Amino acid sequence: MEKHSEIASFLAMTEKHKKIILFDGVCNLCNNAVQFIIKNDKKDIFRFTALQSDLGKEICNYIGVDQTKIDSIILYNPGTAYYYKSSAAIEIAQDLGGIYNLAVVFKIFPEKIRNYIYDYIAKNRYKWYGKKESCMIPTPELKAKFL
Repeated sequence: MEKHSEIASFLAMTEKHKKIILFDGVCNLCNNAVQFIIKNDKKDIFRFTALQSDLGKEICNYIGVDQTKIDSIILYNPGTAYYYKSSAAIEIAQDLGGIYNLAVVFKIFPEKIRNYIYDYIAKNRYKWYGKKESCMIPTPELKAKFL
């Protein structure tokens, strides 16, 4: 229970109005997606942590996400909500704004169908895009974006 209150305190101290993206730190596709988000995050909305990191595991435990069932992207808006799989991708795209707002059109499809496609890509991501031996290390310029 003490660990639970520690993570709650940490999340409360996390910069206000920042959303946390938890991602597969060894997946090349996921790392490229993180780089893309950072490049297009003009409003500085997002912070990042790998699912495999201690903090990533603690956040998953805190919000009640079973990591054995979800190994994909999670968008956590502290104190408000969390999204995973296709819903997380759509929410992130909307937060990026501009042309990426068009991702909202995918909400017309039932989440079950969107997640079926998402899961197919996720299941094959290592085969198609490769895998790193360890989580990515942010450059000094990007360090502030990572928790």
